[in-house]
Amino acid sequence: MVTIATTILSLTLSLANAHMLLKNPPSLGFTGNKLATKPDSDLNAPISKAQFRGAGKSVATWPAGSNQAFSLAGGATHGGGSCQVSLSYDNGETFKVIKSFIGNCPSGSERDYSFSLGNREMYMGCAAVTITNGGSGLGTSYPKVFVANIENGCQTAAEGVLEFPNPGGVVERSSEPAFKPVGAGCV
Repeated sequence: MVTIATTILSLTLSLANAHMLLKNPPSLGFTGNKLATKPDSDLNAPISKAQFRGAGKSVATWPAGSNQAFSLAGGATHGGGSCQVSLSYDNGETFKVIKSFIGNCPSGSERDYSFSLGNREMYMGCAAVTITNGGSGLGTSYPKVFVANIENGCQTAAEGVLEFPNPGGVVERSSEPAFKPVGAGCV
């Protein structure tokens, strides 16, 4: 059995009350996570460079190759946005992208984090899940997760849909024009 962290990364923009969190599978510090030892009261706020990690107790078991869903909770929807779903096999040291949403991060009654208006902020929700009957990892064919707006030299546009420099092989795009990030740290 390999334990991994399933991470939803949002790299788009926010208004003060448009924050998000990973609801299902429940985030490591989410009050709805019965295995959380220390609930995080600031879980739905933008992250800083120091907070870019995730590790914890497994909250779900998923067979390798199976289809799984996630849900987000947070403030109001703000007109589209970009996000990535990624996995880590090393307790949050590195994250590999398995799907990118460019301009259409899932939204709905429990998935309200999807916007392209407001401040440039990065959000990260981590949930530990156990993958059964799998190999030793994702290998080299999956890109590293995109990181911006956390003092790493990479910035995204103040408004608009983010175009990830390396979105990976599974991409869902909106019809809106997308803007590339700028700076030396954008990879």
